[in-house]
Amino acid sequence: MPDADLRPIDRLLAIMARLRDPEGGCPWDQVQTFQTIAPYTVEEAYEVADAIERGDTADLKDELGDLLLQVVFHARMAEEQGLFDFDAVAEAINSKMIRRHPHVFAGETYANLDDQKAGWEALKADERARKGKTASLLDDVPVGLPALTRAVKLSKRAAGVGFVWPSVNEVVDKLHEEVGELVAEVQAGDLEKARQELGDVLFIVANLARTLDVDPEDALRYTNSKFVKRFRYIEEKLAALGRTPEQSDLAEMDALWDEAKRAERT
Repeated sequence: MPDADLRPIDRLLAIMARLRDPEGGCPWDQVQTFQTIAPYTVEEAYEVADAIERGDTADLKDELGDLLLQVVFHARMAEEQGLFDFDAVAEAINSKMIRRHPHVFAGETYANLDDQKAGWEALKADERARKGKTASLLDDVPVGLPALTRAVKLSKRAAGVGFVWPSVNEVVDKLHEEVGELVAEVQAGDLEKARQELGDVLFIVANLARTLDVDPEDALRYTNSKFVKRFRYIEEKLAALGRTPEQSDLAEMDALWDEAKRAERT
């Protein structure tokens, strides 16, 4: 059992080393790889976001611990392969944060928040150039990101070199154009082209979100929560009548939906 007197992070590192120990460790932990653990890492990040969305700070503490475990797990596997260790991970982010905040650590100043954001992007661009990532401005936008988030990042990169609609109204106009093309393919019955056009609509929606400085994932999470709340209202009202949604119809449920919306305004 790792020494309880250790600092919590050192105890966690010792626990992970013990779990991965070929002699007497956990059989499940022993056989994991970067690839098999990656989905859990993404899942834990979403669970952190969920706790924040729900305002559950006790759960947030636990979920942040689960996410930290993922970092420790990856670092341990890397250390076993002679690649890097947890201290190297921590030092890498220490160096990056100092380098990207010259206005805090190097005496530089920015006139306003917009200048600071521009400086941040310039520093990141310089880092990409130093890494030799110059084949395309978009090369290092991770493919594994949620699609809406990646669309925002792709359009943001392109906007940084002037490939951008000048105003919100022009983005909205483009959205109407893409919706029209989607409707045309739906009416024509070409589902494959409709799928492609739907992707175009979603990409423009992501562009609009970036233009409005809105996180589309956050906006959609909010709407998802609103949908759940209103649908539960429908279920509760029907249950009070001794029925289920399956025993109702669209007209009745739609009327209850409108009732739920009105209740939210009061």
